[in-house]
Amino acid sequence: MSRPPNRPAVPPASPAPRPPASAAPVTVRPGWAPALVTVVGAMAAMGVVAALGLWAAGAADLPDDAFWRVVAATMVTAVGGSMELSGDAGALARTHAGVTVLPLSVTLTGALLVGAGFLWPCRHRAVAGAGQLARWAARIAVLWLAALVALAFAARQTFAVDLGDGVLGAIGELFGARPRVGFTTDVPLTAGFGLLWLLGVLAIALLVARGAPLPARLRRPQASARPVAYAMVVLLLAYVAVGLVVALVTAATRGHPAQTFALILLGLPNLTWLALTIGLGATWNGRVDGPFGLPAPHLLDEVLRTPDVSTLNLRTLAEHDHRVWWLVTVDAVLLLAAAFLAATRSPARLRLWEHAVRMAAALVLTVLLICLTGRISAHYGLSLLGIGDVGGGLSGELLLRPRLWSALGLAALWGLATGLLGALPARLVPRRHRGTGRT
Repeated sequence: MSRPPNRPAVPPASPAPRPPASAAPVTVRPGWAPALVTVVGAMAAMGVVAALGLWAAGAADLPDDAFWRVVAATMVTAVGGSMELSGDAGALARTHAGVTVLPLSVTLTGALLVGAGFLWPCRHRAVAGAGQLARWAARIAVLWLAALVALAFAARQTFAVDLGDGVLGAIGELFGARPRVGFTTDVPLTAGFGLLWLLGVLAIALLVARGAPLPARLRRPQASARPVAYAMVVLLLAYVAVGLVVALVTAATRGHPAQTFALILLGLPNLTWLALTIGLGATWNGRVDGPFGLPAPHLLDEVLRTPDVSTLNLRTLAEHDHRVWWLVTVDAVLLLAAAFLAATRSPARLRLWEHAVRMAAALVLTVLLICLTGRISAHYGLSLLGIGDVGGGLSGELLLRPRLWSALGLAALWGLATGLLGALPARLVPRRHRGTGRT
């Protein structure tokens, strides 16, 4: 029997290696439904926060059922919308008013939910081109503008002001001066600033998110900026968290819970981020006059309630309460922690001075943002026969503005120092992907 010829052994074919799941090019194609959920969820949360804060501040007692229109106006101003105050008191009387203030608790609520909703469809490290991201952002922008314009038209109200039974009331009856005051919104400006606010939130979300689906040409700049940008976002949220704990303890131990909760729900970041800049050594100028004003700690009211514009800094606050010097310690600890966090997420090849420069640049931009959003200018009054403002609840002034350039210079110095010191211990921490910069 013949034997079959010898054939070389052929090894079995091995299956082709599969790419890891994290590298799979999953296309981002969110439709209108996720965009609608994002916008409606953010607007609803902002409305709840604004309504509860205004209710705690006593706005539920406004005449002519104006409460819900004030809630709409608060939401509009929270995203940079333009609100105008006006009045009409007859032929011989005039009203004058103006307000510029951002209720940053409402702003922060909307920013966190919009950013989370924007990133949610991209959570599986999807790969997206610039066109895909632009279309996804455009869907959110269209619905956001529609909701914002609807709020702007709803945020309009006019109601009468009672002059009382005294001399002013008699003069008003004699000359037919029946004051009516109200507020309205500039719809085009509101739409424009609201769109800019939205684009800023989406850009920050893409900048700080781990594994954001950016086009290839944007990945390297994002990898360089993300560690310090993420550290600054954590820093701002940490200040809000510390302020929340202090406010809750104050409400539990010193009373006035309604005023404290109004502060938490309307302007907690306004105060905590102001404290951040003051701890750096920055100076603000301000004034409080009359009964008009936002809920604020008694210490600020003492410093700002003066005949002229007051100076608000560590020295003037310490004249009333020496405990404010602890703001310097809190700033130092949290900034060092932020610098350490940024350094541990940065490429290992970066030198110490590069960490310091990046930290300084990020802190300067953060303080600039605080100074721009923390400004307050509010005045409301009624003049009758040109004599002056009517007293009582019909007049008031609240002013707060930073000395910008000195604040930015101090932020640069603090950023350089804490960036250098925070990066030193970070070198001892083992990190994955040290040479690639992937974090």
